[in-house]
Amino acid sequence: MFPIAMAPVRASRLALAVAWALAIPCPAHAAEPTDAATTLDKVVVRGERPELGTVERIEQARERLDQRAGGTALVDGDSYRDGRVSTLTDALGYAPGVFAQSRFGAEEGRLSIRGSGLQRTFHGRGIELLQDGSPLNLADGGFDMQAVEPLAARYIEVYRGANALEYGAATLGGAVNFVSPTGYDAAATDLRVEAGSDGYRRAQAALAGQTGRADGYLSLTGYAQDGYRDHAEQETYRLFGNAGYRFGDTLDGRVYLTHVDTRSELPGNLTLAQARRDPRAANAGNLALDQRRDFRLDRIAAKLAWAPSQARSLTLSAYYADKSLHHPIFQVLQQDSRDAGVDLRWRSEGRIAGHRNVLIAGLAYAQGHIDDDRFFNLAGKPGPRSNRFDQRASNLKAYVENQTWLDDRWALSLGLQGLRSTRRSRDEFVTGGRDESFDVRYSGFSPKLGLRYLMDDGVQWYANLSRSLEPPSFGELSGGPNVTQVDRQQATTAELGLRIQRDTLALDAALYRARVRDELLALTDGNGNPLGTVNADRTVHQGLELGLGWQLAPAWALSAHYLWNDFRFDRDRVYGDNRLAGLPPQQLRAALRWSPSQTWYLTPSLEWAPRGAYVDHANTLRAPGYTTLGLRLGGEVDTRWSWFVDARNLSDRKWIASTNVIADALGRDQAAFLPGDGRSVYVGIEWKR
Repeated sequence: MFPIAMAPVRASRLALAVAWALAIPCPAHAAEPTDAATTLDKVVVRGERPELGTVERIEQARERLDQRAGGTALVDGDSYRDGRVSTLTDALGYAPGVFAQSRFGAEEGRLSIRGSGLQRTFHGRGIELLQDGSPLNLADGGFDMQAVEPLAARYIEVYRGANALEYGAATLGGAVNFVSPTGYDAAATDLRVEAGSDGYRRAQAALAGQTGRADGYLSLTGYAQDGYRDHAEQETYRLFGNAGYRFGDTLDGRVYLTHVDTRSELPGNLTLAQARRDPRAANAGNLALDQRRDFRLDRIAAKLAWAPSQARSLTLSAYYADKSLHHPIFQVLQQDSRDAGVDLRWRSEGRIAGHRNVLIAGLAYAQGHIDDDRFFNLAGKPGPRSNRFDQRASNLKAYVENQTWLDDRWALSLGLQGLRSTRRSRDEFVTGGRDESFDVRYSGFSPKLGLRYLMDDGVQWYANLSRSLEPPSFGELSGGPNVTQVDRQQATTAELGLRIQRDTLALDAALYRARVRDELLALTDGNGNPLGTVNADRTVHQGLELGLGWQLAPAWALSAHYLWNDFRFDRDRVYGDNRLAGLPPQQLRAALRWSPSQTWYLTPSLEWAPRGAYVDHANTLRAPGYTTLGLRLGGEVDTRWSWFVDARNLSDRKWIASTNVIADALGRDQAAFLPGDGRSVYVGIEWKR
């Protein structure tokens, strides 16, 4: 057995208590009959899952997403289980419009939609990260990628840009919603083990069941790896679960639990010359300071849905999260945060003047408190205190969106979000006679206009025009050595798209152009340490998002995901029309699956970026382009057993997965490059019952 399966999980008392409660609805397996027992004829009882207001079927979610007048995508959780499932790249790598790239084979990486938060390679922003429709973001807008477990998702919804207004999100990037399995749609028992190169181990044990009006799902996962690079050891344990109860034909509720315990060494950045010479090496400064990012997260959420009819529903959601972060970098950051939120959402479908009409309206409030204590870093240990902040954030959102079918082919969408946010920080350790306290407020409205045209049942065009607004997180305000008072980021985005859904062809294509004011640009020094954040004057984000699924023949299927990114300054006084640093201008992922039978499949794949991202906004230094090749082989032994072999970077190419962002590199090679993993092979087996 793999060592990871034997490692203890340090769960809180809350996690253990709720885990016990979640396990109750899962019925025990009946004992096998003895030889002396009378054998009766087999009786097969088939039933359907009751309609739940708290959770949609995947078919219902896909239909609802297809009715958006804008870019959306749905990722079936089963679609990525035929290979290694370790990072968000594994789960979202083929989702149209999503840029997901691990920074050094770790779970953290760069997650961006339409250039949102393009400087962040960890602790993302610019996207609403949701679990079952409830925010995983802290109240200040930041989110942790380790807070989700792709193996514990039934499906993933992606809303690009203002198309996430359905959940009250109005950021440039939109929203990604991880929807959990329930006791009705998950296997009663699911055991999975993965292992591979560089000490990689991952295991999952999941149980599900339902009895009468109650159901439950519980997933326990463990993950560890030594890492391709030095000082890149990772270890994460997660507990995810939910339990539901149907109170009657019109009312049901569900409780969700998350427990995460994660520890990550940070190998840091290399110069391009170092990355080419020895991509496994760690940055000397990271080794000297023992840089790492460790945190524990406990989160509990609840949802209550009342549906007096199939056309109307009222959903009340609430959550509470407690997080403790230990983060030795240029300083040792000790942060304890507590976040809570509530959301009330109404959805009704009917007819107005003989036309079909869907109305969504909601009100959401979130608040958070962070105790941010900082110390000088003495070889990874906290030395004398260097600073301390008491930080509080709040967000109040009201949103409404109405879609009216003008006739059988045309549908018009109108929406509006109003936002009021506060960011307050009290300096509790004033140094140098400078009090860095601040109390700022951000508010505004984000309207949306959308139009959809149905050519036939499988083809539709859409267009929309929207505004977005994003207040800074504390990472932008006080994430560096000094407080930087920055303004909110605003954008106006136009989008034109096409969706085709045929029996053998699925195509999702969207062109967009966003004019951004006061874009939040985070800068680092040559060693990747934060220098603070600035507001750019005017920038432009435009590009093409393309997703393709094509059944070439009964045994052949092609999947492809292509991004063209053109993010640049707009007549800036310093940078002119230079490209923004952070993301490559093009990226293609493609896979061709040959599956002559249910028992096995063969899937060659490639990832291609002809030119890498710029490191600096002055456009004097950039990463080289790359092409990596992969191959997956797997199949099913029977209806219960499945297996895979997943080989990556077959040519053992030295390539740059990600970079940090600086203002001006002056054309000099600097420690800003994060090498990608070399040749690696992973194997896995899974048993479901």
